[in-house]
Amino acid sequence: MKLYGALMALSLIWGLSFVFIEVLIPVAGVWGTVFLRCMAGAAVLLPLFLYRWWKGKRPAVLPWKRLIVVGLFNAGLPWGLIALSQTSLTSNMAAVLNASTPILTGVAGFLLFSVRLHWRQWGGIMIGFAGIILLTGFRPGEITGERFIGVGTMLLAASCYGFVSHFTKRYLQGTDVVLLALAGLLVGAASGALGMFWLDPASWGNVIDLDLQSILAVIGLGCLGSGSAHLLYYYMINQAGAEFASMVTYLVPVTALIWGRVLLGEAVTPNLIYGLLTIFAGVYLSTKRKGHSQQLPSVKAG
Repeated sequence: MKLYGALMALSLIWGLSFVFIEVLIPVAGVWGTVFLRCMAGAAVLLPLFLYRWWKGKRPAVLPWKRLIVVGLFNAGLPWGLIALSQTSLTSNMAAVLNASTPILTGVAGFLLFSVRLHWRQWGGIMIGFAGIILLTGFRPGEITGERFIGVGTMLLAASCYGFVSHFTKRYLQGTDVVLLALAGLLVGAASGALGMFWLDPASWGNVIDLDLQSILAVIGLGCLGSGSAHLLYYYMINQAGAEFASMVTYLVPVTALIWGRVLLGEAVTPNLIYGLLTIFAGVYLSTKRKGHSQQLPSVKAG
């Protein structure tokens, strides 16, 4: 029962993350949102990391170059792209597109890491992309519109997650998960700070002087969604296995639809539902393995 409670709590937290992003963007800007969520997440994980370090759980070698790559592609770049996407898309649509991450993980593995895919996985990938087209209400005359730019940046963010999933498995296998998460958040915070410095210097003033609603959004997005939620996710992997933890892939978009409707009044359109169900079918097929074993799909929140 505890595990199912953890699963539901995680899906609610990660589904709500898209609403928090929607709240923060007008105040902090795209890169200010990245900076704030990373710093808040790091504030949660840093005491745990220092405690483990004090207890002697220290890496023999610190692979800092690879940790920078993970931070850039697991936090800094994708979270900036997601925030940029949500300047033109609703939070629930962004969440549904984010559900394509396991599909794009398969594509990244094939293109960049020589991962072999069998016919069932290719079929799932094709179905998943059909779901994306259905979700967006694809019309050729609107391909250059702001809506499709938002879709493109969201899919690029999901592709970053796909790349970093394979990169971590190949080059950082066995690395302490707290170190991985904390290093990623610190690199992400640095990315957000550089983004503000180069692209939106005026946002620094807003980041320093937040109103109460924005502070609550930072706590929810950073401390919960980017800090505590990752510990909850790895707890489920350790206690029940990767297959059980991967069920959150299917729950996060659903909770995001509910949160977006209840808190932001966003419409739940037929295209959104049909696209979500089609993407789910693609995710199931593209991550299914022969026999009873199943590789854990890359699961990320917004």
